[in-house]
Amino acid sequence: MHEFDLIRRFFSRPGGREDTILGVGDDCALLDPAGNEVLAATIDTLVAGVHFLPDTDPGKLGYKALAVSLSDLAAMGAEPAWGFLALTLPEADPVWLESFSRGLYDLATRHRMDLAGGDTTRGPLTITLQAIGRVPKACSMLRSGARSGDDIYVSGLLGQAGLGLKMLTGEVAWRDRAAIDRLLSPEPRVALGMTLRGVAHACIDISDGLAADLGHILESCGLGATIRWEALPLAPAVRHYIEQTGDWRLPLYGGDDYELCFTAPPSQRRVLEQSLPSCDVSWHRIGTIEERQGLRLVKGGEVISLPQAGYRHF
Repeated sequence: MHEFDLIRRFFSRPGGREDTILGVGDDCALLDPAGNEVLAATIDTLVAGVHFLPDTDPGKLGYKALAVSLSDLAAMGAEPAWGFLALTLPEADPVWLESFSRGLYDLATRHRMDLAGGDTTRGPLTITLQAIGRVPKACSMLRSGARSGDDIYVSGLLGQAGLGLKMLTGEVAWRDRAAIDRLLSPEPRVALGMTLRGVAHACIDISDGLAADLGHILESCGLGATIRWEALPLAPAVRHYIEQTGDWRLPLYGGDDYELCFTAPPSQRRVLEQSLPSCDVSWHRIGTIEERQGLRLVKGGEVISLPQAGYRHF
């Protein structure tokens, strides 16, 4: 299939946003941001055999390629607007492409996001997706914004995706559908991120593991934190895995959760209780930002110093 035929057939759908002046089909897209907002831009690359198993369902792969970038926008409180896809393919398989584009567009449509451009080329399967969102100038949530005394929260459940990966790679013999689905089809917490505007001091999405990503907040603000083991939200399957193996580090260091970790002052607890139920995701207060540097875990009365480690590319 010719490159431009491929683009026209699978990635040239009419845009639905009034601020998309020109989308796919020209040398550049033309976008029209409003004057009282800033653009939040992020880019992620997924490589076969590194970020996903080679036999991953292409529909789920298209969905996840966009979901991981939307998760970054959520951490900034941004409303998704535009996506740009660079797709490297070993061959132009129409069946694979139809499934992949359907998964990508299903999620894009849910968030009123236009695919405004990109590129295709031949080579080892690699997916790069840039996402651009809009956020009011005064409402971006920076990692450096955390303050001593802030409560630390996480959304959803921790460790499910890490457990799902262990299941798909054969490290764990039993199966849990919810854990595998969390790995293959993470839910970007866009509504939560937008609701946290003006309430949270700092926010980050949990892509490399809670310890690593909370560690990024601590590094940026020059502070430390203590979290409580009993407060960590764990799915029954994750608790079962820990009971079987004793590997309590999984929910702290397993990647691909794509939940949000955010900090807010205690004075905002009531505001959060009133506003967050509309976001259709649970949230949990797990610890406190402190002046003393380092990340600590209180587990069974013992204080454990946690290395700020997680998934690393190099």
